[in-house]
Amino acid sequence: MRPLVALALAGLLLAGCGGDAAAPAGSASATAAGATAGASPTPVAGPGIPLLATKNTTRVDGADAIADAAGVAEAVFPEAKPQVVVLADVYDWRAGIAASVLAGAPLHAPVLFASGDTIPPATQAALDQLTPTGAKALGGAQIIRVGSKAPVPGYRTFDVAGATPAALAAALDHLRTELDGNVAATDVVVASADAPEYAMPAAGWAAKSGDPILWVTQSAIPPETITALQQHRAAHIYVLGPATAVADGVVAKLGAYGSVKRIAGSDPIATAITFARYSDGHFGWNVVNPGHGLVFASTRRPQDAAAAAALSASGTYGPLLLLTDAGVLPQPLQSYLLDIEPGYDTDPVLGVYNHGWIVGDERAIAQAVQARIDTLLEIQPVETGAK
Repeated sequence: MRPLVALALAGLLLAGCGGDAAAPAGSASATAAGATAGASPTPVAGPGIPLLATKNTTRVDGADAIADAAGVAEAVFPEAKPQVVVLADVYDWRAGIAASVLAGAPLHAPVLFASGDTIPPATQAALDQLTPTGAKALGGAQIIRVGSKAPVPGYRTFDVAGATPAALAAALDHLRTELDGNVAATDVVVASADAPEYAMPAAGWAAKSGDPILWVTQSAIPPETITALQQHRAAHIYVLGPATAVADGVVAKLGAYGSVKRIAGSDPIATAITFARYSDGHFGWNVVNPGHGLVFASTRRPQDAAAAAALSASGTYGPLLLLTDAGVLPQPLQSYLLDIEPGYDTDPVLGVYNHGWIVGDERAIAQAVQARIDTLLEIQPVETGAK
């Protein structure tokens, strides 16, 4: 394995703390609120910043999703200031993934995490670095709290809440529609609130496209999701995941609210690859050739999908691809990377390039796997007329 190169970036890599367990969200409304009184944060270290790199990859080396979100936000906004940032509860992966839709236009709001009712030091450090300017459309709010009531002293807040994951996602969909001039999105992604490993790739697409994410269970459509779908009026509905995540009967019932297509592979890795390749008119990444950004995360850290969403909505853009074992690059993923490997005939300077963002520390994705990804992303000489 070639050694990894330490980027010369200001600050040191410090680990955050948090978790990815589910917890109930707040009350069912979306309202503006002012800054609130503070609470003592849990003692943890600072943000995970992009620290380890190879020629074709950059790693956000956070110990958990809190640190990864802080690192991504600082990487996406190294100089310019965001209008607003999202603050979601790290214990509810569904809130973070659904809130990823706000990482795209018009707000371009990166996702940061609260830990219950406290602001971890990694998140606080990122806020202090980012110093969001405030969104006029939200009454000057600098922070959108999604399913969280964590106090953020000194910042103006706007709350989006829901009594259930489906209600919270519907409230985010409503907010996104209002921000877009009350024009509901034509395309909607539906995923299982029971299967984070299949829902994760939706976060990057929502951030890039502005298409909302709505929740179903494996066997039912919550009433809040039905109400939201009715607002879209004959939407194009894309169900992410196989029947083990969203049953065929649920897909059939969704047909009452628009056209429905399923995007799925045999497992989470294959589903993420299928979504990366997918194209249906203006919907889908359609990453089937060289010259793209890619984001890599572990299914064991579902909140990393929300943490990384801003990478899919800026810079080199690109879909989220998944690994399940920190030390193994799955063969289907290797094959996909080979399929889109860049090549050149005479001069590599004239070629196109792939770049990969690795999200998480070695417990998520090992350095040896990062090195292998680097090799598969490398531009290669090819014979004239061949790839």
